[in-house]
Amino acid sequence: MLKKPLLLFMLAFLVSAAAMAQTSQRTLSLDEVKSMVKAAEERAKKDNWNVVIAVVDAGGHLVYLQRMDGVQTASIEVAQKKARAAVLYKRPTKVFEDGLKSGNQGLMLLPNVIASEGGVPIIHDGQAIGAIGVSGVTSAEDGIIANAGIDALK
Repeated sequence: MLKKPLLLFMLAFLVSAAAMAQTSQRTLSLDEVKSMVKAAEERAKKDNWNVVIAVVDAGGHLVYLQRMDGVQTASIEVAQKKARAAVLYKRPTKVFEDGLKSGNQGLMLLPNVIASEGGVPIIHDGQAIGAIGVSGVTSAEDGIIANAGIDALK
């Protein structure tokens, strides 16, 4: 049987290792998020597209949301859902749209899926550290705007 001091040391080591592992993942700074949103907004304005732009963190939690003038209120939730799906599944939501178009209706049974282009994950060292979601125009146009935001990080 392990002695109490050794057991306490091992427990403290495991707790500190777990805490270090949680904090070692890169996160997006607010400046990076604002830069992405600005680039996405500029791309939208280029074609007079009014949209909602949402950015989420690695857990799918809202970090930033911007609603341009004249956008339908439903796009607020749709943009967030696109971003959340992109980060949780670590792939663009266009993958789900394409899968549904090709007949894979089972995709819609997966939790947090939205089969509409416009959600794009932010990948760093193979990890999804966040995502951007755009809604307000056609799904293809939402995708163009979202990718403009992603390109601002490169």
